[in-house]
Amino acid sequence: MRIGDLFSGGFPGRSGVWDSGLVVRPRVPVRLVAAVAVAEVAVLLLRPRRGLIEPVPVEVGAYFSRAEITRARDFRRGQLVLGGASALVRGAVVMAVLGRRRPSRRRSPGPLVAAALAGARLSAMLEIASLPLSVLARRRSLKVGLATDTWGRWAGDLGKAWGIGAALAGSGAAVAWGLRGRFGSRWWLPASALSVVLGAGFLYAGPVLLDPLFNTFTPMADGEVRRDVVELARRAGVDVGEVYVVDASRRTVAANAYVTGLGPTKRVVLYDTLLEHFDREETRLVVAHELAHVRHRDVLRGLVFVALAAPAGAFAVAELATDLARGAEASAVVPALAFSVALVSAPVGLVANQLSRRIEARADAFSLRLVEAPEPFVSFERRIAVRNVADPDPPRWLRLLATHPSTLERIGIAEAYRLVRPQRV
Repeated sequence: MRIGDLFSGGFPGRSGVWDSGLVVRPRVPVRLVAAVAVAEVAVLLLRPRRGLIEPVPVEVGAYFSRAEITRARDFRRGQLVLGGASALVRGAVVMAVLGRRRPSRRRSPGPLVAAALAGARLSAMLEIASLPLSVLARRRSLKVGLATDTWGRWAGDLGKAWGIGAALAGSGAAVAWGLRGRFGSRWWLPASALSVVLGAGFLYAGPVLLDPLFNTFTPMADGEVRRDVVELARRAGVDVGEVYVVDASRRTVAANAYVTGLGPTKRVVLYDTLLEHFDREETRLVVAHELAHVRHRDVLRGLVFVALAAPAGAFAVAELATDLARGAEASAVVPALAFSVALVSAPVGLVANQLSRRIEARADAFSLRLVEAPEPFVSFERRIAVRNVADPDPPRWLRLLATHPSTLERIGIAEAYRLVRPQRV
């Protein structure tokens, strides 16, 4: 069956018969493997090859106490189990919706509207089904002292996230249906191009439209930290854009920083918890790490990865959705499309994590060379791991899920740098 058959089996005026058999052709797994292989090639093409420091082996017990290691592992493993259970619940809901498909006797509001409503409804169903697990995960965060916001504010943020998710799911479903109507069996080609455009759009608009819905971002006032940022940016040879402080302390004690935005919305964002609980040299290292992402255009690199991987991924999604939903109604196609996107994006995402870890390792090396402070780097990695209740040395299979090198690997980078260039006096 070609992808066009996805929508041709039950149009009114044809057979009128709904084919509810969930049969996957043998070639569909081949498409999935091909999508993963293309993503691997994209990683090979885009991964940094210079500017890295190979970490030296270090022992976790030399930097963390047994109590700190046990606390972090117990918390993170429990959260991982809850996350996996949530994914299974969501998958079960989608499959249940697929399994209950029946020809609709109700008057359709039109295929685009029906697709949008089905997408928003499915998004809400998935969130409601996984809500008990989300509540349990939050209770564990409160118990370990990581979360700080009230249940009321947490519920408010959750409601906003649900609303945005439903709007995006509904829009995505309507766009997918509209592309099929315009381009037929080749709808996945413009869909893959559109995913890159949308990715760039979210990077551009997210910092000014979405992020302020959840936090307050304040331009960094002139002072020691601001002057350090300007000085480090000058030495790094980058235009940092704007520097903001986000009120992360309203919901967590965790500390972090990140680079986001494109063009005029490009910015470095520092958590207020970072500025409050870490000293100047540690903060300078964090700033230098983020400047490395600006210097090497890592945000753009991520978009290029999407552009390279999207066509094969979209084709695999289209092929799988074809087999899962054989019918004419837009509402029937949406759960098949959602399941297909999740199934394809999971392994492709694991491949993308390889690129992310390599990029982050280069940023660590860049910050060490720019600030020349390996001892504060080690101190920072130790302290932030304890503060964020992060497992400093997860097993190898868990590192595949990570977008950053492990804490112990990052300490190993600093120790390797110290061997070749001692800390300045």
